[in-house]
Amino acid sequence: MAKKTCTVPITQIILDEDIYPREGVSPKRVSMFAENMRDGFEIDPIEVQIHPEYDDKYRILDGAHRWQAYKEIGATEIPVHIITMDGLDPLLYAAKKAIGPLQLTEDEARTTARRAYENNPRLTSFEIGQAIGRSRQAVDSYIADLRASTELEMDLKICRMHRLGLPQERIANRLCVPQRTLSDHLAKMPSLAIPLNADKLGVKSSVSKLEL
Repeated sequence: MAKKTCTVPITQIILDEDIYPREGVSPKRVSMFAENMRDGFEIDPIEVQIHPEYDDKYRILDGAHRWQAYKEIGATEIPVHIITMDGLDPLLYAAKKAIGPLQLTEDEARTTARRAYENNPRLTSFEIGQAIGRSRQAVDSYIADLRASTELEMDLKICRMHRLGLPQERIANRLCVPQRTLSDHLAKMPSLAIPLNADKLGVKSSVSKLEL
């Protein structure tokens, strides 16, 4: 992860709710920062990344309250650290930074965990938990239904490809999963037992839509 320090126009900075783990910005904290700024206290630069959709904009990774405070005192420019994520999940990075001064609420933690898993189902409960300040067991409970849906969808895809006679290596490559993961899913095939012509079970239409 690389970091570059500079000053940018405050109008180029966006609070992107897609990666903001809080339910809102606290006016009390904004006022506190604004008062400190007026009194001449040194404030750490906020952390931003180049917006993935707008080359001339930045979205906040850490420092939403400081950003609002700069706006409150009428600043036109703001010191920032521009972060290059290098594959890190920006939502989880923002969540981990947010729990420094104050833990996420239960609703914030649950919502962040679910959004992170929906964005990347390959994330483990441990990885998500580390970012949001919750145990692996808590994250498991937050995303249980999402994980079950993902597992079933994967089972159906593997089942169809396996019944068509595709080699395991080819299936793994097409679905971008490790061979070990594929073996674990195939081990469940006898219990899954979904015939390709099981229209009366309401499965045929779902299976037929799965892309090879």
